[in-house]
Amino acid sequence: MLTVPLALAGALLSLWVFHQTLNIFSEIGMIMLIGLVTKNGILIVEFTNQKREKGMGKRAAVVEAAAQRLRPILMTSLATSLGALPIALSLGAAATSRIPLGIVVVGGIMFSLILTLFVIPAVYTYISSRHKVHVTEVTE
Repeated sequence: MLTVPLALAGALLSLWVFHQTLNIFSEIGMIMLIGLVTKNGILIVEFTNQKREKGMGKRAAVVEAAAQRLRPILMTSLATSLGALPIALSLGAAATSRIPLGIVVVGGIMFSLILTLFVIPAVYTYISSRHKVHVTEVTE
């Protein structure tokens, strides 16, 4: 859930930088953005938990999980932002109402992508020190 404020901060910052308003289209973009960025955080945390259940240390598990999930997170984030780029750059009839949606998606994804790759592992390392993970033996 930590990725949600990062994404919304990126969306609002993008709207402010490009002098756009907060309207129904930008709010729809924010809802879409929340769904996309929470998936990235879940991927890193889930892979870290799997590594820790196999007996890895906390710090090594979070670094390896972030490294393993870097390429899929980059690919989905870039594909989403490049897919929304034509909406953000739209020209023509009624384009002014759709531009905030594209700006929110592109700006929010890029902002949260960079911060998620650093903030989620750091916060996981801090919070997980309070909780014990049960190590289960894996039989193959």
